[in-house]
Amino acid sequence: MQTAPAVAGPVLAAATIGTGLMAGLYFAFDVSVMPGLAGADDRTFVTVMGTINQVIDNSALFGLLFVGVFLATGVAAVLQRRLGGPDAARWTRTAFALYALSVAITLCVNVPLNRMLARAVSLGGTADFGVVRGRFERRWTSANVVRTLACTAALGALGRALVLHGRGAAQPL
Repeated sequence: MQTAPAVAGPVLAAATIGTGLMAGLYFAFDVSVMPGLAGADDRTFVTVMGTINQVIDNSALFGLLFVGVFLATGVAAVLQRRLGGPDAARWTRTAFALYALSVAITLCVNVPLNRMLARAVSLGGTADFGVVRGRFERRWTSANVVRTLACTAALGALGRALVLHGRGAAQPL
């Protein structure tokens, strides 16, 4: 693949930026959204979280970023391996595994909980908001902390891969 050297750096940079954005989104929930809603009554908590989830679910930009980071990190790992930079490739593969962990947590924990919340919101006044919140809040928040940690670690690994990639690019062929 002759274009690999030309695109390897930009793909790695895109994966790094995207991972940083995802880590930042998850972190914002950890330090502001969930603590901010912690003191709300059950109906408000369920309604607001349902609205937030609906906005995110309907955001094409979020979907593009969520999937794009996964793809870009995977492609970056392949390109780093093909370029012969074993250290950069190892860090990029590590980042890919960590981001994949955050995707798995999202799909296996957060999304099903979000759907449960959406059903409760659609029921309106007939839902027992205290029960719904009890089934949602702690599990969702705990899973989000793990997503934040996984994405932040992936960001660190990609940062290291970028440094190593840059060192390899600076050396004469």
